[in-house]
Amino acid sequence: MYIIALIGNSLILVIIKSEKSLHMPMYIFLAILAVTDIALSTCILPKMLGIFWFHIPQISFDACLLQMELIHSFQATESGILLAMALDRYVAICNPLRHATIFSPQLVTYLGFGTLLRAFMLVSPSILLIKCRLKYFRTTIVSHSYCEHMAIVKLAAEDIRINKVCGLLVAFAILGFDIVFITFSYVRIFITVFQLPQKEARFKAFNTCIAHICVFLQFYLLAFFSFFTHRFGAHIPTYVHILLSDLYLLVPPFLNPIVYGVKTKQIRDKVMKMLFSNKPL
Repeated sequence: MYIIALIGNSLILVIIKSEKSLHMPMYIFLAILAVTDIALSTCILPKMLGIFWFHIPQISFDACLLQMELIHSFQATESGILLAMALDRYVAICNPLRHATIFSPQLVTYLGFGTLLRAFMLVSPSILLIKCRLKYFRTTIVSHSYCEHMAIVKLAAEDIRINKVCGLLVAFAILGFDIVFITFSYVRIFITVFQLPQKEARFKAFNTCIAHICVFLQFYLLAFFSFFTHRFGAHIPTYVHILLSDLYLLVPPFLNPIVYGVKTKQIRDKVMKMLFSNKPL
């Protein structure tokens, strides 16, 4: 999965960089999403290889916290980029004459850096609480193949209510906020599209959103399954927790370039040209 995710997302980056017609907000956000997916997959790869290939399961506490910070921050960044892409589609369909003015290169830059900054600022308090509050643990054996917030918190032999509340607040501040605004954007998009008089115009408008909707659904559905099984699935077997957590990290980076490659004509045509032509991009 990692190799396919790396190749697919790298291909997306090369195509967007080389094709000037794709230097638009939607594809710039897609490029940022591809970078985020590569970073997210790479964060868990070294430890997974150490566990499954070299039978080296040990990791220091500080290294575990660093991995946790990076993983959750990149997950939050991905959620923010999906929100930015939804807002871009909203303006493009509901207010097309002002799209170029509203989504200027400056705004796209601000949104890109803003989502990354928001992610690290909101995730860091949860990590600091583990570092500063939790000193004693019932066991040092982590059941997951990477360091996940609740998986580490549950190992503590102390009161973890503050850590759990902080984790919930961060999750709702990021995922809850983004889902509300993405849903609102698509409600407005659907209302606008259904008001279009021509069937072809409605189909074209919907077609520009299909890839984003697919990526949005698979990312948040996996996030919710992983989130709720950790917090409310006390009777769910451990292997189910592990499987859902791993899928949440590995599936989106693997599927995103495939979905956009299939549903985006410009990217699909470039891939076909690369595969069946000797001409350079």
